Amino acid sequence: MKILSVVSEVFPLIKTGGLADVAGALPKALGAQGIEVVTLVPGYPQVLKRLQGRTEVGTLPDLLGHEARVSRASLNGLNLLILEIPELFERSGGPYICPDGRDHPDNWLRFAVLSLAGACIALGHLPPESADIVHAHDWQTALTPVYLRYRFRSSLPVMFTIHNLAFQGQFSPEIGDRLGLPASAFGIDCLEYYGGIGYLKGGLVTSDVVTTVSPTYAREILAADLGMGLDGVLQARRTVLYGIVNGIDTDIWNPASDPLIPRQYDVRSLSRRHANRAAVLAHVGLPDKGGPVFAALTRLTWQKGADMFAEAAEEIVAHGGQLVVCGQGDPDIEAELRSCAARFPEHVGVHVGYTEHLAHLIVSGCDVLVQPSRFEPCGLTQLYGMRYGAVPLVGRTGGLSETIIDANDAAMARAVATGFQFHPIDAFGLREAIRRACDAYQDRESWINLQRQAMKTDFSWERSAAQYAQLFEAMQAAWATIE
Repeated sequence: MKILSVVSEVFPLIKTGGLADVAGALPKALGAQGIEVVTLVPGYPQVLKRLQGRTEVGTLPDLLGHEARVSRASLNGLNLLILEIPELFERSGGPYICPDGRDHPDNWLRFAVLSLAGACIALGHLPPESADIVHAHDWQTALTPVYLRYRFRSSLPVMFTIHNLAFQGQFSPEIGDRLGLPASAFGIDCLEYYGGIGYLKGGLVTSDVVTTVSPTYAREILAADLGMGLDGVLQARRTVLYGIVNGIDTDIWNPASDPLIPRQYDVRSLSRRHANRAAVLAHVGLPDKGGPVFAALTRLTWQKGADMFAEAAEEIVAHGGQLVVCGQGDPDIEAELRSCAARFPEHVGVHVGYTEHLAHLIVSGCDVLVQPSRFEPCGLTQLYGMRYGAVPLVGRTGGLSETIIDANDAAMARAVATGFQFHPIDAFGLREAIRRACDAYQDRESWINLQRQAMKTDFSWERSAAQYAQLFEAMQAAWATIE
């Protein structure tokens, strides 16, 4: 079985969030299941610079008026196809935003072209490349099944994975005549979305199987609260909607062999984390006050609960702790955090920005990893935290509620707890959870047991990849009966 995974980002080439981590790790895990995955990714500058040894496969001459050179490369166990269109993808800024932080104004075109290229390659328009099944991800590649169904009249099986329903790819209806699709694609049964064009909606209604990244989130998005306007569409597709918890790449995220941290350690040598703690505090210019070090490693947005960090800092400082925040996002939140650091210069440190190196350092050195997300499809940061002995403190929602066992009295007594959950997800709930964590930290033996229990939790891709493989096999069997 050969899968073509069509993605807008993939680790370690280009990353803005968890999508890249999944796109980089799942193909390798599926390989162990006997499934070949080829990943199609745009030729951003970062991608081309890293893959200078790529070889040309051929050209796709007319992708909505653009000619694409397609090349092949491999990296870290990934089989890659790179879609090279300089005028669309070789530009400054991120994969989705300009240097000034605004969306690239032609994102509708850039990712329609990526989706169309995925459909063409899957159908064999670029020999010898083809696929038995297409795996599309999020709104950026949601038009892939739309092109297959409406432009090529193909029933080639497609799995579509929602990594975050909040990002939907909604555009003006004026772009419709430039997408190379028949008029029938723009009706309410496909792309029409509140008078505009909805890429994500189109992917949801034209795919054979829809997955999202945790069973709880799969249930949550069926209701209006977290359905983001698409709950009705998802209700209609609920018989083919599955939730599969993300895993993590345990080779990359392994404190015993991680080259990005000052001191490596394992579950039997937790005392070595002190060197990493010192490096984390030094990075943000804080002295070690001896109390628990809380850290937040996240986008600074309302969804992630980052607007609560400044108030949370007051609770942490009152209990003798310190807070380190690493991330970027909403300028108002960034400013509020800088102000908070100025008020508590020995207790709060802020790093605006993100690097993979700093992410590894923080999870290897902090005591508590704070994730007060108001909604969270799965979350990977808490999984990295547990792997590294950084105890997660999370809002009870989505994948966070599934991957953490709350450190209540019963769970602590049975030595099964792995972190702290709180609900309702508001500033009061967060402050109460911080108090619980600070109290637990005072009992050093109990705290070490909590760290060890978290580190022993298995969040490798093995189990989740087997669930994906089962779905792919069922899709292939169903396709065989259609053929």
